[in-house]
Amino acid sequence: MRIARFSHNDVIRFGIVDDGELVVLAGDPMFAGYDTTGERVPLADVALLAPVIPRSKVVCVGRNYRAHAAELGNDVPSAPMLFFKPNTSVIGPGDSIVLPPQSERVDFEGELAAVIGRIAKNVPADRALEYVFGYTIANDVTARDLQKTDGQWARAKGFDTFCPLGPAIETDFDPSGDAVVTTRVNGDVRQSAPISDMIFSLADVIAYASAAFTLLPGDVILTGTPAGVGPFVAGDTVEVEITSLGILRNPARDA
Repeated sequence: MRIARFSHNDVIRFGIVDDGELVVLAGDPMFAGYDTTGERVPLADVALLAPVIPRSKVVCVGRNYRAHAAELGNDVPSAPMLFFKPNTSVIGPGDSIVLPPQSERVDFEGELAAVIGRIAKNVPADRALEYVFGYTIANDVTARDLQKTDGQWARAKGFDTFCPLGPAIETDFDPSGDAVVTTRVNGDVRQSAPISDMIFSLADVIAYASAAFTLLPGDVILTGTPAGVGPFVAGDTVEVEITSLGILRNPARDA
């Protein structure tokens, strides 16, 4: 099932994607279930929004693909390397990534994202996926120069608009399968790798993270990016595609 969050006639709602239309839901399905209103709205008539705005946090994993760690001259971590992006960094499909004047190099990082569906604390890896509501696409936008100079990553990863999510949440997806992450800039492929290349699986990441802090419904887990990261500039369009999840497309502009 594919769930979209959308704006129609200036009202924000949720719907199930069905043959070019949205079956409108009575509320947020994560909390209110799948009761419908009886309405159907053409997808062409709505503006898709970020499928979730985390109430608490976006949890990210650094250097979770060996080739990506190598391309930046870093060692492969022995355990998941976690960091946060603020929920104020989240934008939706079609929204502009705003390039901050503080940075001279902003990079794309296409990633698989998971949306937590219920409270998770000290979750074992063999049950971790039971706590996932669904899956979507993310771009872990990074001010690479600031990442290097700051030492810690909060500013470099946390600017407003630096966490595009979308286009929808897919509840039926296998994060251990052979889906491929592909990132394009102006149509040119820059990244392409199967999610099976991850060092630490999503289940392992959820278990590791939930041993440290409680994961809440609506929290988003970004699972790391493959090799091929690079800069983009104002006027570029960045697309991240994941097999069976669709395409997340965002233009870039200067602040």
